[in-house]
Amino acid sequence: MNTTPATYPSIHVELPFDEGVEITPSRKLTDEEFERFCQNNPDLQVELEPDGTLFIMPPVHLDSGHFELEIAGELRNYAKKMSNGHAYGPSTGFKLPDGSTRAADAAWVSDEQLSRLSPEDRKSFARIVPEFIVEIRSDTDRLARLQRKMTEVWIANGALLAWLIDPVEQKAYIYRADGSIQIVTDFTAKMSGETVLPGFEFDLGLLQ
Repeated sequence: MNTTPATYPSIHVELPFDEGVEITPSRKLTDEEFERFCQNNPDLQVELEPDGTLFIMPPVHLDSGHFELEIAGELRNYAKKMSNGHAYGPSTGFKLPDGSTRAADAAWVSDEQLSRLSPEDRKSFARIVPEFIVEIRSDTDRLARLQRKMTEVWIANGALLAWLIDPVEQKAYIYRADGSIQIVTDFTAKMSGETVLPGFEFDLGLLQ
């Protein structure tokens, strides 16, 4: 029996830690290695960049955690009411067409997409792009990085509607599949799910 221990790529941690930690392996992890890394570090929230870089996000502060739960809760209520899809929280990873594995603060996936997944797919980071996602900026997040993530990750990979909600500056950004971007400056307004999530609304006033 082979008792040689499994070897994994070495890692390099880049400082500072102001908005998370980037880890650069000596080579890109395979899907199996990345899943094992996440399983071995259950307290970490990790995303995999297309080039193999691992981005470890720090825990959010009290207000940010409350804000995430507010939007995820509203989305879950909508999904249960409409019975045409499922809502997911910030710990859910999705394998995207660009080779990355990403998580959003809240996401919605249609039953049509979910029906194509096998039972094995559901027990891993599924190769699926949510039709709708929400990212909420915490006070440690850099706005420019989140804005790039919205356009270069979520929309570029096929999300139909994406919201970036910024309680820090009290603005919200709406990204659509056609490339349009709308900025909402009234932080008491209600956001609409438009044609992607008909009937879904979220009151930005809940995040003040």
